[in-house]
Amino acid sequence: METKVKSAIQDRYPDDFSWCYGCGRLNKKGHQFKTGWDGDQTVTYYEPEPDHTAIPGFVYGGIIASLIDCHGTGSAALALHRKNGYEPDSEELPPRFVTASLSVNYVKPTPQGTLLKAIGTIEEVHPKKFKVTVEVLADGERCATGEVVAVVMPASFGAK
Repeated sequence: METKVKSAIQDRYPDDFSWCYGCGRLNKKGHQFKTGWDGDQTVTYYEPEPDHTAIPGFVYGGIIASLIDCHGTGSAALALHRKNGYEPDSEELPPRFVTASLSVNYVKPTPQGTLLKAIGTIEEVHPKKFKVTVEVLADGERCATGEVVAVVMPASFGAK
């Protein structure tokens, strides 16, 4: 079983936009989620830390929500980048997305101490807006599902 993303879109984000607590490669205290292609779907692998606990033996739901959120925006960036003719390892900088809406459904408690796999299915709903449905698996069992509506980050976002 794969356990690591080979060409993560987050590794291609410009430095100014690589500080997200969930997926920012420059945020050393963050989760550093990595999202890449797996056929026509997207994938992120993540093993929560022992202190990401809700109750002993189970992962805190906020970590799951963060995984779904960042996986969704990363998936949208992958989709638009591919639509524009590029793959994550190209020299062309990918578009950056922000979350317009996030919904999370906790299907069953997520066990601690196991590698999580987020799988995304992408639907374009507008040239600058994508809906991504996400399924989170632990040991092959679905623990959570979610939906992210992601929009291309406005040019004014983060402007000082």
